[in-house]
Amino acid sequence: MRARDVARPFSTVTESTSAREAVTVLAAQDLPGLVVVDGRGRPLTVLAGTQVLRMALPSYCQDDPALARVVDENAADLIFEGLGDRTVAELLPRSRPELPVVAPEATVLEVASVMARSNVPLVAVVGADKVMTGVITLDGLLDRMLGT
Repeated sequence: MRARDVARPFSTVTESTSAREAVTVLAAQDLPGLVVVDGRGRPLTVLAGTQVLRMALPSYCQDDPALARVVDENAADLIFEGLGDRTVAELLPRSRPELPVVAPEATVLEVASVMARSNVPLVAVVGADKVMTGVITLDGLLDRMLGT
C-alpha cells in the first residue's frame, strides 16, 4: 500500500485566512490541525489546533490553569473573540514547524516513520510539482496499519 492509497482530501488555509475561519474549519471537521499552503497549493507548514488555543486564551490562563476556573462559562464562550482580526500568519509560531511530506509512492511504513520523527499527526502527500494531493492523518494511518 502506498501513500497515494491512504491520503485523503484535507482542508487547507493560507497565511491570509482569518483566524476565525481557521477555528471554524478545525471545529467543524474535528481536525488536529490545518495545513497552511501557498497560493499554488504547496504546503508550507501546519497550524496545530493547540496553537490556535494558545493565541485565543488569555495569558493568565496559560500561566496558571487554575486561574481559568474564575472565568464563568458565559465568558468562556467569548474566548475566541480574543482572536480579533488576526490571520493564520499571526497564529503561527515564530519557528514554524516543518510540515512532514512524502511522495505518493511512499510506503505506509515510510509515512509512519516520517510522522513519528516529526511529531506531527499529519503528513502531506505531494507530487513532483510540490502541490499537495492529500493528507494522511495519524488516525487514518493507524486504521490502515491495523486493517480497520
